[in-house]
Amino acid sequence: MSSHDRFQSFTEFWPYYVGEHSHSGCRWLHFIGTTLVIGLVGYIIYAQNWWLLLLAPVVGYGFAWVGHFGLEKNRPATFTYPLWSLIGDFKMWGLMVTGQMNAEIARIHTLAQSR
Repeated sequence: MSSHDRFQSFTEFWPYYVGEHSHSGCRWLHFIGTTLVIGLVGYIIYAQNWWLLLLAPVVGYGFAWVGHFGLEKNRPATFTYPLWSLIGDFKMWGLMVTGQMNAEIARIHTLAQSR
């Protein structure tokens, strides 16, 4: 099985995603980038400056990639799993906003230990 076939669903991918974001600084850089993208898209819709959509990936991935290359010292999952990584970014953002990300990390860790 190739690395592209490794995960058959987002549910299978999610623990891998969480593991690739073990450094809290990386998670916070993702949070900042995702928050800025949400704000940018809101502004784009308000101002109807559609060309600014080109900046969204630069803003979001710029922060994330600094976290991966600089802190995690790993290759962003976006390169192999672009859609699931994008979904993961927003799921992680939501868990961070609601204060549930640390509990999710503990849950994933416990799940991995039981295997």
